[in-house]
Amino acid sequence: MRVLPRQRAAALAAGAELLAYGRELGEQAAAQAGGAFTDLAPADALIKQSPEAFLLGVLFTQGIPAERAWAGPYLLQQRVGTLDPRRLACMSEEVAAAVAGPPALHRFVRTLPGWIVSAARRLRDEYGGSASRIWPPGASVSEVRERLLAFEGIGEKKSAMAVEILVRHFGVPLVGLECGTVAYDVHVRRVFLRTGLVDVDTPTAVAEAACAVCPEAPGTLDLAAWLVGRDWCRPRSPLCDQCRLGGVCLRLVERSATGVGVRRA
Repeated sequence: MRVLPRQRAAALAAGAELLAYGRELGEQAAAQAGGAFTDLAPADALIKQSPEAFLLGVLFTQGIPAERAWAGPYLLQQRVGTLDPRRLACMSEEVAAAVAGPPALHRFVRTLPGWIVSAARRLRDEYGGSASRIWPPGASVSEVRERLLAFEGIGEKKSAMAVEILVRHFGVPLVGLECGTVAYDVHVRRVFLRTGLVDVDTPTAVAEAACAVCPEAPGTLDLAAWLVGRDWCRPRSPLCDQCRLGGVCLRLVERSATGVGVRRA
C-alpha cells in the first residue's frame, strides 16, 4: 500500500499527540499515587499495596471490563480469606468455588482458578511468596517480561501491560525502557490503524510504529492508545470530534481491528 507524504505527516502528528497524552497520563499517575484501577475503593487500595494482588489482577484482565478485573483480587480475598501465595497454592477447590460465585468474579470460571493457583505455586516455589521479587529495582524490562510470561494466563499482551503499569503507576525503576512496547490490544490496534500509524494489523507493525514514535520508551503510548480506543475511537460511531486526537487524526474510521489480539493470553 502506497502511503502519500501528506498522509504520513498526518500520522506522525497523531503519534506525537498520542505521545503527549501518554506522558500526561504518566505525570498524573505519579501525582495521584498511581491513579485509580477500579472504582471499588478497598479493591483499588489492595492493588496498590499488595504486589500479589497486582499480579493476580493481571490474570483477571481478560474478557471483562478493566475496572471489574482489578477489583477481582479483593473480591477473591473476601471469599477465601487470603491472598497469601503459600495458602492459595493449596486451595484449588476454594479458589474455584470463589471465582464461580454466585455472583461469578469472572467470565472464565473454569480457567481462571487454575491460573490463580498456578501463580501462587510459582510465587511460593520461585519467589519466596513475594511477587515483588519478579520486578526488583534495577531489573530490565525484558527480564521482567520474561518472568511474567512464565506464569499461566500471562501472554505477551498482559506482560507488556503489566510492565508499563509497574513503571508508570508504581514507579518501579526498571532499566531498558527502550525494550518496552504497547500491548497488542484491540483498542490500541484500532487507534493505530485509524490514525494511519500502521496500515496492517500485525503485532510487528504495531510494535514498530510505537518504537518509531517513542524509541526511548515505546510503552509510553500504551495507556494513551488504550484509553483513546475505549473512550472515543469506538468500533462503531466513534466520537472523533471529542477525541484527544481529533484535531490531527486521519479519521480512517473504515478501518477496524478484529478479534481480541493474540498477545494477551
